[in-house]
Amino acid sequence: ELLAEPYATMVFVAAHTGLRVSELAGLLWRNLGADSITIEQRFCRGDWDQPKSEASQATIAVHPNVIERIRGLKSVEVTVRAGTGSRKYKAVKSDQPEDLVFQSPVTGSPMRDNNILVRHLKPAARQLGIEWVNWQVLRRSCATWLNQAQVNVKDAQGLMTSGASGLAGSV
Repeated sequence: ELLAEPYATMVFVAAHTGLRVSELAGLLWRNLGADSITIEQRFCRGDWDQPKSEASQATIAVHPNVIERIRGLKSVEVTVRAGTGSRKYKAVKSDQPEDLVFQSPVTGSPMRDNNILVRHLKPAARQLGIEWVNWQVLRRSCATWLNQAQVNVKDAQGLMTSGASGLAGSV
């Protein structure tokens, strides 16, 4: 509730899947299935690259609610403050297969993970009394929830190596 869109959805997806922030930033609309996400590229601080490991370049199972939340961004309008005024933008400028899922609300360009962290995630965490948070915390939280759900350690390791928890819907 403390995060504006599209950042709230980014955090939701990261926490429910264990995806790396670079994988979220590089996600294309064609990468979404009815109950899966395919990781084929990543974007980190201005650089495009292949996923971190061969195992990370995979299609992972996700709960349909995750896909529904992502697709819901298409109908969201965000307010961006500029000085003393504000402007409204569509959260998704274009949803063609080659377009990014998580786009800068103003320009439609790729989002920078460090900007989101400093401007949105950390301030929201501080309001909740959480002193230290980063994108890795969300990934590790997913691993912890897998452990609490008594997912076999080897299975959880394999899921996290592939970039996400394919059991996100069952946790």
